[in-house]
Amino acid sequence: MEPLSDGELTLRPSQPNGQVTTFTVEHSVPGITSDTMGTVEVRQTSPGVALVVWSLDGGPGVAEQAMRLVTEYAFGQLGFERLQVEVDPELHSTARVAIRSGFRREGVLRGAALVDGERRDVAIYGMRVDDPRPNTVTGWTALMDSALPKKRVIAHVVVRDTAGRVLLCQVSYKKDLELPGGVVEPDEDPATGASREMQEEMGTALPLLGVLAIDWLPRWEGWGDAVEILYDGGVHDPSLIDELQPDGFEIRALSWHAPEELEGLVSPLNARRLPMLLAAPNQLYNLRAGVPITS
Repeated sequence: MEPLSDGELTLRPSQPNGQVTTFTVEHSVPGITSDTMGTVEVRQTSPGVALVVWSLDGGPGVAEQAMRLVTEYAFGQLGFERLQVEVDPELHSTARVAIRSGFRREGVLRGAALVDGERRDVAIYGMRVDDPRPNTVTGWTALMDSALPKKRVIAHVVVRDTAGRVLLCQVSYKKDLELPGGVVEPDEDPATGASREMQEEMGTALPLLGVLAIDWLPRWEGWGDAVEILYDGGVHDPSLIDELQPDGFEIRALSWHAPEELEGLVSPLNARRLPMLLAAPNQLYNLRAGVPITS
Protein backbone atom coordinates (compact mmCIF):
# COMPACT_ATOMS: atom_id res chain seq x y z
CA MET A 1 0.00 0.00 0.00
CA GLU A 2 1.36 3.40 -1.03
CA PRO A 3 2.36 5.87 1.72
CA LEU A 4 0.49 9.17 2.16
CA SER A 5 2.37 12.46 2.45
CA ASP A 6 1.70 16.18 2.67
CA GLY A 7 5.35 17.23 2.67
CA GLU A 8 6.10 17.12 6.40
CA LEU A 9 4.14 14.04 7.44
CA THR A 10 4.33 10.61 5.87
CA LEU A 11 1.77 7.96 6.77
CA ARG A 12 2.61 4.38 5.95
CA PRO A 13 -0.50 2.14 5.92
CA SER A 14 -0.24 -1.49 6.86
CA GLN A 15 -2.05 -4.21 5.02
CA PRO A 16 -5.51 -4.42 6.61
CA ASN A 17 -5.43 -6.84 9.53
CA GLY A 18 -8.94 -8.21 9.60
CA GLN A 19 -11.03 -5.04 9.87
CA VAL A 20 -8.20 -2.73 11.04
CA THR A 21 -5.83 -0.62 8.95
CA THR A 22 -2.93 0.94 10.89
CA PHE A 23 -1.04 4.02 9.67
CA THR A 24 2.47 4.66 11.02
CA VAL A 25 3.04 8.42 11.13
CA GLU A 26 6.51 9.85 10.40
CA HIS A 27 7.57 13.48 10.63
CA SER A 28 10.24 14.50 8.14
CA VAL A 29 12.54 17.55 8.16
CA PRO A 30 14.81 18.09 5.10
CA GLY A 31 18.29 16.78 5.82
CA ILE A 32 17.20 15.11 9.07
CA THR A 33 16.12 11.52 9.61
CA SER A 34 12.37 11.03 9.93
CA ASP A 35 10.96 10.55 13.41
CA THR A 36 8.08 8.16 14.08
CA MET A 37 5.30 10.11 15.80
CA GLY A 38 2.85 7.27 16.48
CA THR A 39 -0.09 5.60 14.76
CA VAL A 40 -3.61 6.15 13.50
CA GLU A 41 -5.97 3.19 13.24
CA VAL A 42 -9.12 2.83 11.13
CA ARG A 43 -11.30 0.09 12.61
CA GLN A 44 -14.35 -1.08 10.67
CA THR A 45 -17.35 -1.34 13.00
CA SER A 46 -20.10 -2.08 10.46
CA PRO A 47 -20.41 -2.08 6.66
CA GLY A 48 -19.22 1.31 5.39
CA VAL A 49 -18.51 2.66 8.89
CA ALA A 50 -15.22 2.86 10.80
CA LEU A 51 -13.90 4.14 14.11
CA VAL A 52 -10.71 6.25 13.92
CA VAL A 53 -8.27 6.10 16.85
CA TRP A 54 -4.93 7.87 17.12
CA SER A 55 -1.93 7.81 19.44
CA LEU A 56 0.49 10.52 18.37
CA ASP A 57 3.28 12.70 19.72
CA GLY A 58 4.02 16.16 18.41
CA GLY A 59 0.96 18.07 19.57
CA PRO A 60 -2.43 18.81 18.03
CA GLY A 61 -0.97 20.14 14.78
CA VAL A 62 0.56 16.77 13.92
CA ALA A 63 -2.65 14.96 14.92
CA GLU A 64 -4.79 17.23 12.73
CA GLN A 65 -2.52 16.77 9.70
CA ALA A 66 -2.44 13.03 10.15
CA MET A 67 -6.20 12.77 10.66
CA ARG A 68 -6.97 14.76 7.52
CA LEU A 69 -4.73 12.51 5.47
CA VAL A 70 -6.22 9.36 6.97
CA THR A 71 -9.84 10.43 6.51
CA GLU A 72 -9.40 11.13 2.80
CA TYR A 73 -7.63 7.78 2.36
CA ALA A 74 -10.35 5.96 4.31
CA PHE A 75 -13.10 7.50 2.19
CA GLY A 76 -11.22 7.05 -1.09
CA GLN A 77 -9.06 3.93 -0.97
CA LEU A 78 -10.83 2.00 1.79
CA GLY A 79 -14.33 2.87 0.60
CA PHE A 80 -15.88 3.96 3.91
CA GLU A 81 -18.96 6.19 3.90
CA ARG A 82 -18.83 7.31 7.53
CA LEU A 83 -16.01 7.74 10.03
CA GLN A 84 -16.44 8.19 13.75
CA VAL A 85 -14.28 9.42 16.64
CA GLU A 86 -15.05 8.74 20.32
CA VAL A 87 -13.69 11.27 22.82
CA ASP A 88 -13.78 11.73 26.58
CA PRO A 89 -15.63 15.09 26.92
CA GLU A 90 -13.05 16.18 29.49
CA LEU A 91 -10.22 15.89 26.95
CA HIS A 92 -10.75 19.24 25.27
CA SER A 93 -7.56 19.12 23.19
CA THR A 94 -8.63 15.78 21.70
CA ALA A 95 -12.07 17.18 20.91
CA ARG A 96 -10.43 20.12 19.12
CA VAL A 97 -8.39 17.72 16.98
CA ALA A 98 -11.59 15.90 16.00
CA ILE A 99 -13.37 19.14 15.07
CA ARG A 100 -10.43 20.63 13.15
CA SER A 101 -10.03 17.35 11.28
CA GLY A 102 -13.59 17.55 9.96
CA PHE A 103 -15.62 15.57 12.52
CA ARG A 104 -18.89 17.09 13.71
CA ARG A 105 -19.98 16.67 17.32
CA GLU A 106 -23.12 14.52 17.25
CA GLY A 107 -23.91 13.72 20.87
CA VAL A 108 -22.84 12.15 24.16
CA LEU A 109 -23.23 8.56 25.31
CA ARG A 110 -23.59 8.87 29.07
CA GLY A 111 -21.50 6.43 31.07
CA ALA A 112 -20.56 4.44 27.96
CA ALA A 113 -16.90 3.88 28.93
CA LEU A 114 -15.36 2.24 31.97
CA VAL A 115 -12.01 3.85 32.81
CA ASP A 116 -10.11 2.68 35.90
CA GLY A 117 -13.35 1.43 37.42
CA GLU A 118 -15.17 4.73 36.79
CA ARG A 119 -18.04 5.25 34.38
CA ARG A 120 -17.19 8.02 31.91
CA ASP A 121 -19.17 9.73 29.19
CA VAL A 122 -18.18 9.38 25.53
CA ALA A 123 -18.66 12.22 23.03
CA ILE A 124 -19.33 11.07 19.47
CA TYR A 125 -17.91 12.96 16.49
CA GLY A 126 -18.84 11.86 12.98
CA MET A 127 -17.84 12.58 9.39
CA ARG A 128 -19.60 11.44 6.22
CA VAL A 129 -17.97 11.02 2.85
CA ASP A 130 -20.19 13.77 1.40
CA ASP A 131 -19.63 16.30 4.19
CA PRO A 132 -17.98 19.56 3.09
CA ARG A 133 -14.37 19.53 4.27
CA PRO A 134 -13.05 21.76 7.09
CA ASN A 135 -11.05 23.93 4.67
CA THR A 136 -14.30 25.19 3.06
CA VAL A 137 -16.60 27.89 4.44
CA THR A 138 -19.66 25.64 4.71
CA GLY A 139 -17.58 22.81 6.13
CA TRP A 140 -16.03 24.97 8.85
CA THR A 141 -19.30 26.62 9.87
CA ALA A 142 -21.03 23.22 10.08
CA LEU A 143 -18.25 21.99 12.36
CA MET A 144 -18.50 25.05 14.61
CA ASP A 145 -22.30 24.81 14.69
CA SER A 146 -22.05 21.21 15.87
CA ALA A 147 -19.75 22.10 18.77
CA LEU A 148 -20.96 25.50 19.99
CA PRO A 149 -23.59 25.75 22.75
CA LYS A 150 -27.25 25.61 21.76
CA LYS A 151 -29.76 27.37 23.98
CA ARG A 152 -33.50 26.69 24.04
CA VAL A 153 -35.80 29.56 23.09
CA ILE A 154 -39.25 29.71 24.67
CA ALA A 155 -42.08 31.96 23.45
CA HIS A 156 -44.98 32.62 25.80
CA VAL A 157 -47.89 35.02 25.42
CA VAL A 158 -49.37 37.25 28.13
CA VAL A 159 -53.08 37.61 27.33
CA ARG A 160 -55.07 40.00 29.57
CA ASP A 161 -58.74 40.76 30.02
CA THR A 162 -60.40 44.11 30.72
CA ALA A 163 -60.35 43.36 34.46
CA GLY A 164 -56.51 43.13 34.46
CA ARG A 165 -56.43 39.34 34.77
CA VAL A 166 -54.06 37.04 32.88
CA LEU A 167 -55.01 33.96 30.86
CA LEU A 168 -53.43 30.77 32.19
CA CYS A 169 -53.45 27.16 31.01
CA GLN A 170 -53.94 24.03 33.10
CA VAL A 171 -51.44 21.68 31.50
CA SER A 172 -51.31 17.90 31.66
CA TYR A 173 -47.63 17.55 32.53
CA LYS A 174 -47.29 19.64 35.73
CA LYS A 175 -49.35 21.23 38.51
CA ASP A 176 -48.35 24.84 37.86
CA LEU A 177 -50.62 26.89 35.63
CA GLU A 178 -48.74 28.12 32.58
CA LEU A 179 -48.90 30.90 30.00
CA PRO A 180 -49.94 30.01 26.43
CA GLY A 181 -46.98 29.22 24.18
CA GLY A 182 -43.98 26.94 24.40
CA VAL A 183 -40.63 25.94 22.97
CA VAL A 184 -39.64 27.41 19.60
CA GLU A 185 -38.87 24.74 17.00
CA PRO A 186 -35.62 24.60 14.98
CA ASP A 187 -35.66 27.02 12.01
CA GLU A 188 -38.72 28.80 13.46
CA ASP A 189 -38.72 32.42 14.57
CA PRO A 190 -40.03 33.05 18.12
CA ALA A 191 -43.14 35.00 17.06
CA THR A 192 -44.19 32.24 14.67
CA GLY A 193 -43.51 29.71 17.43
CA ALA A 194 -45.74 31.58 19.86
CA SER A 195 -48.57 31.79 17.30
CA ARG A 196 -48.20 28.12 16.35
CA GLU A 197 -48.36 27.05 19.99
CA MET A 198 -51.51 29.12 20.60
CA GLN A 199 -53.15 27.63 17.52
CA GLU A 200 -52.25 24.08 18.59
CA GLU A 201 -53.18 24.52 22.25
CA MET A 202 -56.21 26.85 22.14
CA GLY A 203 -57.48 26.64 18.58
CA THR A 204 -56.78 30.35 18.01
CA ALA A 205 -53.61 32.34 17.40
CA LEU A 206 -54.25 35.76 18.95
CA PRO A 207 -52.41 38.74 17.43
CA LEU A 208 -49.06 39.58 19.01
CA LEU A 209 -48.79 43.29 19.84
CA GLY A 210 -45.12 43.35 20.78
CA VAL A 211 -42.62 42.06 23.31
CA LEU A 212 -43.22 42.55 27.03
CA ALA A 213 -40.07 40.92 28.38
CA ILE A 214 -36.94 38.99 27.54
CA ASP A 215 -35.96 36.65 30.35
CA TRP A 216 -33.00 34.35 30.90
CA LEU A 217 -33.94 31.14 32.73
CA PRO A 218 -31.28 29.23 34.70
CA ARG A 219 -31.24 25.43 34.89
CA TRP A 220 -34.35 24.13 36.61
CA GLU A 221 -35.68 20.66 37.45
CA GLY A 222 -33.64 18.89 34.79
CA TRP A 223 -34.01 21.55 32.10
CA GLY A 224 -30.97 23.36 30.74
CA ASP A 225 -30.92 27.15 30.71
CA ALA A 226 -33.00 29.02 28.14
CA VAL A 227 -34.00 32.40 26.77
CA GLU A 228 -37.69 33.21 27.04
CA ILE A 229 -39.59 35.89 25.12
CA LEU A 230 -42.87 37.06 26.59
CA TYR A 231 -45.18 38.54 23.96
CA ASP A 232 -48.10 40.90 24.54
CA GLY A 233 -51.28 39.09 23.52
CA GLY A 234 -53.43 42.18 24.07
CA VAL A 235 -56.44 43.02 26.22
CA HIS A 236 -59.70 41.15 25.54
CA ASP A 237 -63.21 40.86 26.82
CA PRO A 238 -63.48 38.09 29.45
CA SER A 239 -65.84 36.23 27.11
CA LEU A 240 -62.85 35.43 24.89
CA ILE A 241 -62.27 32.33 27.00
CA ASP A 242 -65.57 30.86 25.78
CA GLU A 243 -64.31 31.05 22.18
CA LEU A 244 -61.04 29.22 22.84
CA GLN A 245 -60.77 25.47 22.40
CA PRO A 246 -58.13 23.74 24.57
CA ASP A 247 -56.68 20.71 22.82
CA GLY A 248 -57.65 18.45 25.75
CA PHE A 249 -54.31 16.67 25.58
CA GLU A 250 -51.62 19.14 26.55
CA ILE A 251 -54.01 21.89 27.66
CA ARG A 252 -56.89 20.71 29.81
CA ALA A 253 -58.48 24.03 30.70
CA LEU A 254 -58.09 27.83 30.48
CA SER A 255 -58.87 30.41 33.13
CA TRP A 256 -58.43 34.08 34.02
CA HIS A 257 -56.48 34.99 37.18
CA ALA A 258 -55.83 38.27 38.92
CA PRO A 259 -52.20 39.18 39.83
CA GLU A 260 -52.85 38.76 43.56
CA GLU A 261 -54.07 35.18 42.99
CA LEU A 262 -50.93 33.88 41.27
CA GLU A 263 -48.86 32.85 44.29
CA GLY A 264 -49.09 29.07 44.61
CA LEU A 265 -50.88 28.65 41.27
CA VAL A 266 -47.92 29.33 39.00
CA SER A 267 -44.20 28.60 39.18
CA PRO A 268 -42.05 30.80 41.46
CA LEU A 269 -40.64 32.34 38.26
CA ASN A 270 -44.08 33.47 37.04
CA ALA A 271 -45.10 34.49 40.56
CA ARG A 272 -42.14 36.92 40.52
CA ARG A 273 -42.56 38.44 37.10
CA LEU A 274 -46.23 38.30 36.06
CA PRO A 275 -47.56 40.80 38.66
CA MET A 276 -44.81 43.20 37.57
CA LEU A 277 -45.64 42.83 33.87
CA LEU A 278 -49.38 43.13 34.49
CA ALA A 279 -48.90 46.30 36.56
CA ALA A 280 -46.95 48.10 33.82
CA PRO A 281 -47.42 46.33 30.47
CA ASN A 282 -46.28 49.29 28.38
CA GLN A 283 -42.55 48.86 28.94
CA LEU A 284 -40.00 46.28 27.85
CA TYR A 285 -38.50 44.27 30.72
CA ASN A 286 -34.98 42.84 30.62
CA LEU A 287 -35.04 40.00 33.14
CA ARG A 288 -32.79 37.41 34.69
CA ALA A 289 -34.81 34.56 36.20
CA GLY A 290 -37.82 36.85 36.47
CA VAL A 291 -35.92 39.71 38.15
CA PRO A 292 -35.12 43.00 36.36
CA ILE A 293 -31.51 43.45 35.31
CA THR A 294 -30.64 46.91 36.54
CA SER A 295 -26.95 47.14 35.67
